[in-house]
Amino acid sequence: MRKFLFNTSVISAVFGVFSIVQMSRRGPRDWRLVLQWLSWGMSVAIAVGTVVDKQKAVEAGDR
Repeated sequence: MRKFLFNTSVISAVFGVFSIVQMSRRGPRDWRLVLQWLSWGMSVAIAVGTVVDKQKAVEAGDR
Protein backbone atom coordinates (compact mmCIF):
# COMPACT_ATOMS: atom_id res chain seq x y z
CA MET A 1 0.00 0.00 0.00
CA ARG A 2 2.87 2.33 0.74
CA LYS A 3 4.11 2.08 -2.83
CA PHE A 4 0.83 3.57 -4.04
CA LEU A 5 0.60 6.28 -1.40
CA PHE A 6 4.06 7.72 -2.05
CA ASN A 7 4.07 7.50 -5.83
CA THR A 8 3.85 10.97 -7.38
CA SER A 9 1.82 9.87 -10.39
CA VAL A 10 -0.84 8.30 -8.18
CA ILE A 11 -0.89 11.35 -5.92
CA SER A 12 -1.33 13.75 -8.83
CA ALA A 13 -4.08 11.61 -10.35
CA VAL A 14 -5.96 11.49 -7.05
CA PHE A 15 -5.66 15.24 -6.50
CA GLY A 16 -6.88 15.83 -10.04
CA VAL A 17 -10.33 14.62 -9.07
CA PHE A 18 -11.02 17.74 -6.98
CA SER A 19 -11.26 20.03 -9.99
CA ILE A 20 -13.50 17.56 -11.80
CA VAL A 21 -15.80 17.32 -8.79
CA GLN A 22 -16.07 21.11 -8.72
CA MET A 23 -16.88 21.15 -12.43
CA SER A 24 -19.50 18.47 -11.89
CA ARG A 25 -21.21 20.46 -9.19
CA ARG A 26 -21.06 23.91 -10.80
CA GLY A 27 -20.75 23.45 -14.54
CA PRO A 28 -23.03 22.19 -17.24
CA ARG A 29 -23.48 18.46 -17.56
CA ASP A 30 -22.59 17.65 -21.11
CA TRP A 31 -20.29 15.39 -23.11
CA ARG A 32 -17.17 17.27 -21.99
CA LEU A 33 -17.80 16.37 -18.37
CA VAL A 34 -18.09 12.70 -19.28
CA LEU A 35 -14.80 12.90 -21.18
CA GLN A 36 -13.09 14.52 -18.19
CA TRP A 37 -14.26 11.77 -15.87
CA LEU A 38 -13.09 9.13 -18.35
CA SER A 39 -9.74 10.88 -18.68
CA TRP A 40 -9.32 11.00 -14.92
CA GLY A 41 -10.19 7.32 -14.60
CA MET A 42 -7.68 6.39 -17.26
CA SER A 43 -4.94 8.45 -15.63
CA VAL A 44 -5.56 6.71 -12.29
CA ALA A 45 -5.52 3.32 -14.00
CA ILE A 46 -2.26 4.12 -15.79
CA ALA A 47 -0.65 5.41 -12.59
CA VAL A 48 -1.63 2.29 -10.65
CA GLY A 49 -0.54 0.05 -13.51
CA THR A 50 2.84 1.77 -13.61
CA VAL A 51 3.36 1.16 -9.91
CA VAL A 52 2.39 -2.49 -10.28
CA ASP A 53 4.73 -2.96 -13.25
CA LYS A 54 7.58 -1.27 -11.40
CA GLN A 55 7.04 -3.53 -8.40
CA LYS A 56 7.04 -6.63 -10.61
CA ALA A 57 10.30 -5.48 -12.23
CA VAL A 58 11.91 -4.95 -8.81
CA GLU A 59 10.78 -8.40 -7.66
CA ALA A 60 12.19 -9.93 -10.83
CA GLY A 61 15.48 -8.09 -10.33
CA ASP A 62 15.32 -5.98 -13.50
CA ARG A 63 15.01 -2.48 -12.05
